Amino acid sequence: MAAGKYRRVARRALLLRNFHMTEAQWEDLLIPINMAFFFQSSVEGRVVALYPSPAGPVESLLPLDAWNEIVQQNAILGQLQPDIEALLVNRVGHAREFSQAEYFIAPMDECYKLVGLIRANWKGLSGGSEVWVEIGRFFSDLRLQADNVLE
Repeated sequence: MAAGKYRRVARRALLLRNFHMTEAQWEDLLIPINMAFFFQSSVEGRVVALYPSPAGPVESLLPLDAWNEIVQQNAILGQLQPDIEALLVNRVGHAREFSQAEYFIAPMDECYKLVGLIRANWKGLSGGSEVWVEIGRFFSDLRLQADNVLE
């Protein structure tokens, strides 16, 4: 980024109702948990995949073939603003078979807010009930503020 030029902060949140990602595609991304966010890094010149952990954000080595296939099936990902917007994926309920996977275009500060609340509320090995309540509240709030996109 050139000196004196700053990126603005993203504010839009979109719930992607018709997002296409198969189980095999998710597995191919090599994300060890069922929650992650993906953004285009202008500094690194590539898509970066991060997932929240009790220790903070953890980078996953993203196989570009898997990512490119998902982008081809979801044109809206081509509209992500580098460095300030991310695809935020929540598959926690889907993995436990009590809700559908959710896909959002979300501001990066919201993604890091999720990381922070997990870090602040995690207890023991499984996180404890409080962290799961906070994660549920986070996604409920994001759903309320998000515009629905049927793409």
